[in-house]
Amino acid sequence: MDTQKLLYIVLAAGAIWMVYSTVKDMIKKKPAQPLEPAVATTSGERSTILPLQLQAYERMALYVDRIAPQNLIGRIYQPGMSAVDMQMALVHHIKAEYEHNVTQQIYVSSQAWDAVKTLKDQTITVINQVAIGLGPEAQAMDLNKHILEVFVEAGASPSELVAQIINAEAKKIMK
Repeated sequence: MDTQKLLYIVLAAGAIWMVYSTVKDMIKKKPAQPLEPAVATTSGERSTILPLQLQAYERMALYVDRIAPQNLIGRIYQPGMSAVDMQMALVHHIKAEYEHNVTQQIYVSSQAWDAVKTLKDQTITVINQVAIGLGPEAQAMDLNKHILEVFVEAGASPSELVAQIINAEAKKIMK
């Protein structure tokens, strides 16, 4: 077995472990309660908060979809890019979108926010680890191919799992 295959196996196992741990922790914790300000006692105050919460869950779902490797690569890749340029662009876009959405954490449950942060960190880690395994002359297409292989070999898509968590929590607050 060559070192590249071993790297993929280790990254896939790490990705699965991170998602498993996050989901396990979320299940162990008591169900998320909809966020309500301490002074929100009337239905009118609640009706003001609910749209903000739903919008935050929508933005988190969009973020999760946008940083899924197959979507991210499709938006960023330009023919002729080096692997290093592609790596930097991928990581930059993930971080920039995260920073754009960071304020939404006040409207979503801590479990949902932790799942989003874990997904962000895991995706960046996979990108960086795959890039390290490539030679200095590698092209962006090589990096893209290897990143997608890691996520395919991992089986369950971490992005899809986090999206399911976000969707379930959004449905809870609408009850």
